[in-house]
Formats: sequence, C-alpha cells, structure tokens
Amino acid sequence: MPYTEIKEKNGKKYYYRVKSIRKGKKVNKERVYLGVDLNKKEILKKGKNADKTLLYLNNLLREQEIKELENIKEKYKKQPKKSFENRYEVFTSDFTYNSTAIEGNTLTLQETAQLLFEGITPRKSMREINEVLNHKKAFDFILSYNGDVTKEFICNLHKIVVKDTLKEELKTQIGCFRNLQVYIRGTDWLPPKPEDVPKEIKSLLFWYSKNKEKLHPLIVSAYFHAGFETVHPFVDGNGRTGRLLMNFILHKNNLPMINIPNSIKHKYYEALESAQIRGNLKPLVKLLFEILKNSKGIF
Repeated sequence: MPYTEIKEKNGKKYYYRVKSIRKGKKVNKERVYLGVDLNKKEILKKGKNADKTLLYLNNLLREQEIKELENIKEKYKKQPKKSFENRYEVFTSDFTYNSTAIEGNTLTLQETAQLLFEGITPRKSMREINEVLNHKKAFDFILSYNGDVTKEFICNLHKIVVKDTLKEELKTQIGCFRNLQVYIRGTDWLPPKPEDVPKEIKSLLFWYSKNKEKLHPLIVSAYFHAGFETVHPFVDGNGRTGRLLMNFILHKNNLPMINIPNSIKHKYYEALESAQIRGNLKPLVKLLFEILKNSKGIF
C-alpha cells in the first residue's frame, strides 16, 4: 500500500507518496511528489490523488500486452540498416501527412511525399507547404537529438514546427510559451491561463523525470502527450509538436514510432479528451497500443 514519505532539506519538508514494488529479490520504490511544507488537509487530499496515479498507471497495460510490445521492440531492433533510407522515407511521408492533415492541412499523401523527397511543389498555400516541410525538419531534429525532454528542447522543436506559418502578429510567440489565452474547438475544457503555462510544463517535466524509468515507455509517452496537449503551451502547433514529442519518447526507448492515421482522428481526439477531462488515460494507451500492434513497425 502507498505511504507518505517526508524529506527535509534546508529547513523545508518535502512530501512524497510512495509505493514499494518487489521485482524478484529487489524492492523498487515509485514516488509521486506532493509538495513542500503542506498541512494535514493538503497532505490527505494530494495523497489520495497520488494513490490513484500510483495504483492506476501501472495497470494500464496487461502482462500479455507488455509481452507483445517486447516482441515488437525486438523485431524493430532487427530491421536491417541497409533498408534505413527506404523505411525513413516511407515513415516520414506517412507521419508528416497524417500529423499535418489532423490539423487541417490539405496536401495528399502523394503530394506530401513528392514535396519532401522529390522537390515537387503542389499548388497549395505557402502556409500548408511550410507546415509539411517544417514537420520533416522537426522530425529530423528529434532523430538527431541525443538529449532528453527539456523545456529548451520543446521550445526549439516548436520553432521548427511553426516557422513561416503564423500570422504576423503571432510571430513573437514562436518557440515561446504563449502569453495569450487559447481556446479549443469542439471541446468542453479550457487550457490553462497563460501565466500558469510555465509551472504546468515544469510539473509535467518533473513527472516525466520521476517516472520515465518506472513505467512502460508507451504509458509514459501517452501520459506526456495528454499532459502536453492539456496545457497547450503554444499559440499554435501544439498537436504536431505533441505528437513529435510522443514519438521522441518511444524512439528514445527503442520502440517503433507511432503514426496516427488522419482517418481515425475522431478516435484519437476522443481518447485525448478522456484523459484531459476525466483523467482516464486508458483509451489513449489502448489506441496507441493497437496502432503499434497493427503497424509494420518500420521506423
């Protein structure tokens, strides 16, 4: 059962909710940070929420599903190096097409592939063309990046994603957390106020640093994606940036990347909304698992 742990530093008390997990002969601890110098009421309230996280997230994947993911991982690792370029072009075209199409870009898959790898420019707006070109540059950026997820990495990624695509009055927002309130069409929730964005992203990054080696990478990537889209830290480009970050986490853990088809974007949005409004991450984890399971896992 989870319990509360207190650590003292520089005269302050830091509270954590802890659960011990036995793995063979070893006992590992999972912690959720509650806060500093809390009163009894705050400890009780935050502790209950933390317990839900500790007990819930570990059970989002069944043992059989974890085995299937390990098999997918092993098959992916055995992909021949000599086919890398072909696999790269196929996945980059598919991922770029679908991720930009989800946001309303009208280039077809063929137009996207021709633009990216043959230099053939379709008769579409410069904004749409730049969205596609930028997405490939951003994808290349995450492939070449050897660090981990940080605020700087997120902002640099956003700079690439939205370059030459925003209205003139919004160009100062490129690569910076928004200073405007944003609204999401077709949803019942409102993203945080602009003044709350930095602390919300800081909290998400703290969660990531504490859980990236404790939970399965698919769960970590799903949680981070849902959290990022909930904060909606930028004036535009949050969806594309968020899906790139999700895939970066998978790639960093030697799992194939996920291409969410535009054809099922309604299921994707429903799964995201379930996490954002009801705190239920299971539909998103299930959706991502099914995509991985049924994909060719080529990249």
